[in-house]
Amino acid sequence: MSAEKDPAVEAAEAELARLQAEAEAAEAALRAAEAKARLAAARAAVAQAEAGEAADPETAPADPEPGVESAVAGDSAAAPAAASEPTGATVSARATSGPLDQDDVRAIAAAYAFEGETLDIGALVNGDPVPDAQIRIPLGMLNRHGLVAGATGTGKTRTLQGLAEQLAAKGVPVFAADIKGDLSGMATPGEPNDKLLARTQGIGQDWTPAAARVEYFALGGVGKGVPVRATVTGFGPLLLSKVLGLNHTQESSLALVFHYADKNGLPLVDLEDLRSVLTYLTSDEGRPELRELGGLSGATAGVILRELITFAEGGADVFFGEPEFDVSDFLRTAPDGRGVVSLLEVPGVARRPELFSTFLMYLLAELFEILPEVGDPDKPELVFFFDEAHLLFRDASKDFLSAITQTVRLIRSKGVGVFFVTQTPKDVHEDVLAQLGSRVQHQLRAFTPDDAKALRATVRTYPRSGYDLERVLQELGTGEAIVTVMSENGAPTPVAWTRVRAPQGLMDPTPEARIEAAIAASPLLPKYGERVDRESAYEMLTTRMNAAEEAQRRAEAEAELARQRAEVEKADRAAEKKAQQEYERLLKKTSGRARTRTSSRAEKSTLEKVLGSRTTQTLLNGVIRGMFGTGRR
Repeated sequence: MSAEKDPAVEAAEAELARLQAEAEAAEAALRAAEAKARLAAARAAVAQAEAGEAADPETAPADPEPGVESAVAGDSAAAPAAASEPTGATVSARATSGPLDQDDVRAIAAAYAFEGETLDIGALVNGDPVPDAQIRIPLGMLNRHGLVAGATGTGKTRTLQGLAEQLAAKGVPVFAADIKGDLSGMATPGEPNDKLLARTQGIGQDWTPAAARVEYFALGGVGKGVPVRATVTGFGPLLLSKVLGLNHTQESSLALVFHYADKNGLPLVDLEDLRSVLTYLTSDEGRPELRELGGLSGATAGVILRELITFAEGGADVFFGEPEFDVSDFLRTAPDGRGVVSLLEVPGVARRPELFSTFLMYLLAELFEILPEVGDPDKPELVFFFDEAHLLFRDASKDFLSAITQTVRLIRSKGVGVFFVTQTPKDVHEDVLAQLGSRVQHQLRAFTPDDAKALRATVRTYPRSGYDLERVLQELGTGEAIVTVMSENGAPTPVAWTRVRAPQGLMDPTPEARIEAAIAASPLLPKYGERVDRESAYEMLTTRMNAAEEAQRRAEAEAELARQRAEVEKADRAAEKKAQQEYERLLKKTSGRARTRTSSRAEKSTLEKVLGSRTTQTLLNGVIRGMFGTGRR
């Protein structure tokens, strides 16, 4: 019997087969588009030839100069070809000045001419921009996720801003983390200038200033925005282990602590609650329960407790608490039908990068939990831009990576699109990268051997194209990108060198006063503005431990009282015993003389007892007084 294949190997082979099928489908689509373009050109040539034969000979030029005939023939052939091919009809003659020939340009333009609603990324570049060859993403395919990558300063943030503005204008809510604060400009109309207008006209963009409906949020209330908090229970042991940097054993132990708290009705609202549970389990009162948990040693609990204390002292405790944020508040639209853009301000990401990235993963996981299955809608329910994505995958455990991959894979059917924004594709784990349908790759730099290796690896992941991608990716200008997206039939589109559209909002931060006014007017501020401190594990365990201490003190007092009583009783018994012994000694000493005196006395007769009685004496006295007349008459 042959040995079974490793599941990881089978998964890798399945993924390889899928990627190969996608590449073959893309090549087939490209070949079909090229064939259509050649067919259209041939038909146009035939039509031109037939038209030339039918023309009046007198109207034809007698002796054209050398070279003019071929030029005229070429121009006249191009015009009917353009008329017969809708996509190629408006492709400029400048399309032949770059690495692609005319047929390649027409094929790419045709591949990006979708039937449904789209987001416009920009215009094809072939030496110069080709305004009539617009590069787009089908709106209904945005829940197949995407990647926006590129070195620092290459235009990733402006690409993100432009996509977010278009999504909001089409009624799709957007969530994005505002790392540097400049995405807030979406709330303010842009300011035109000669350079901007020249660029937008050159790519066929009809640019007008416009503002989006923006809601500002702040992680834990640190910064400007409506506070976004999570309870420790809601955050869960897996994500918290990632934040604390715990190893696999410690992660499993932390899960046991969460299980104990849940089983015993101890709500874990903030970090103080979790610390109190760990402190209780490592105390004399809780040690028996710690042993019952199994698999959780006192040493491991102590390590987790120390990490929690350090984490909280760094200021992270403000991110946990109540009221817990309801992620459905990200799925809002304005009264005019536009989607609301939710910007999460995270100014301290440099100090706590793991917390920032893991918190975004928590929000995404919460969306997955609450949203119903919708399949493939015409437009997504929400698009989630995951900036600084490399922070999410750095030092991630196997279980954490598995959770990310599963969430990204399954949340598609909930109508949520996720775009990872980072510097190079290698920052995103390969299992997650395989789930992404659209790619907008800005300039890559290869200053080191490792950079060059990463560049070559990136090039190999693209479908075959007419570009020398290893060279082009290093020569892209600011605001230019190599684009491939998932078409409406699920196949990847041809690679397109694209000059990206300019955002319509301000490309600088919105003024502080306008941001503060927007926050103060937010309908969510009364709901989340004030922190709530209800009874939770800390208070419950404090009460329990105080009651235990009080019971112990009472028991000790009662024991001391009993001891003192016992000592008093013992002393009393000793004194009584001593007195009894002294009494018996004295009794023995005097018992002989008492018997002698008693025996020497003669017993009185009955007559003596009668005559000596008091009654007899009284009668005798009366008789004597009567005889001698001394008694009263």
